[in-house]
Amino acid sequence: GMAPLAAMIPPPPPAHLSMRAEIEWLAGSADNARGVALALSSSLFIGASFIIKKKGLLMSVEKGGSSASAGGFSYLRQPVWWLGMLTMIGGESANFIAYAYAPAILVTPLGAATIAASAVFARFFLGEDMHICGIAGILLCTVGTVVLVRFAPEEAPVTSVEEVWSMAMQPVFRAYVCFVLSFTLALVYGAAPKYGKTHVVVYVAICSMIGSLSVMALRGIGIAAKLTMRGSDQLRKRETLFFILWVGCCIATQMNYLNKALDTFNTTMVSSVYYVFFTVCTVTASMIMYKDWENQTPGSIFWQVVALLVNVAGVHILSGTRDSAPGCRAGLRALLSRRKSEEKPEYTHLCACDDDAEQQQQQQQ
Repeated sequence: GMAPLAAMIPPPPPAHLSMRAEIEWLAGSADNARGVALALSSSLFIGASFIIKKKGLLMSVEKGGSSASAGGFSYLRQPVWWLGMLTMIGGESANFIAYAYAPAILVTPLGAATIAASAVFARFFLGEDMHICGIAGILLCTVGTVVLVRFAPEEAPVTSVEEVWSMAMQPVFRAYVCFVLSFTLALVYGAAPKYGKTHVVVYVAICSMIGSLSVMALRGIGIAAKLTMRGSDQLRKRETLFFILWVGCCIATQMNYLNKALDTFNTTMVSSVYYVFFTVCTVTASMIMYKDWENQTPGSIFWQVVALLVNVAGVHILSGTRDSAPGCRAGLRALLSRRKSEEKPEYTHLCACDDDAEQQQQQQQ
């Protein structure tokens, strides 16, 4: 009974390793270590960008400008807001490069660190309260991240963008693409007009499924860029150009329906549901196209699934208790109830930047 479980537990690291060697041991390879470092840096930058942009919006209103939700653009004259935008661009760039070094099953779930980082930064730099259950959520995200990195799969070596194209042309992956496109069209023209404004799942499902296709193409572009930097020009090939065009179309669709979701529903709800759906869709697409689990042991796959579930639980706890009244009981009620807590309506969550700015403007008037 204990033997199979013991086989799943990894041996301790060798003694007397440097810090860099320890990170590479934890991630399994130098490329995975680079991908992890870039993905975590991306999460910190994006999490910080939310706070910096919110600060810029509040400073704009304090100086008498119109809020963004009221149609104003005075925040564009705020250097702090532009600093937040540059921080976000830097974070997204690091995330893009991470896909060139590590598999999507490792990079995508690390997005949980963005939600955890934004909550921590909001506590220290904006003075926003952090629920006691939120601390538990951050700890879960940390544990899930460490376990996921330790049991991350090795990326199969790719020597040309044509290899990536042949993976995309596999019958099973083409079937997945056809399913995603047909199901998305059904949601866009069937479900969205009727249920889009009452069920958050509709818009988020569209974003997540199309987003999984964009990540597969982004990883292809990243691999092409990595190979080009190593002396094998892949960026001018037609396959790379097709991937770039495909990413542009996917991101345009993704952003359109993500904005609709954010305009219609609580931002905290959208971010947590989107994390779960997007991660599941992307991991599924990556398993089909890049065969991330093909050479993995059952023990590694088991711990990867456990890590993913722990991250999902951490994100749910962190997001679900952000609007809750203080205390463990209130937090548990907020997590178990589908209705938003009404005990503390004055609490404004992190991402409602425009609402905060508009309220301050009305108070000034």
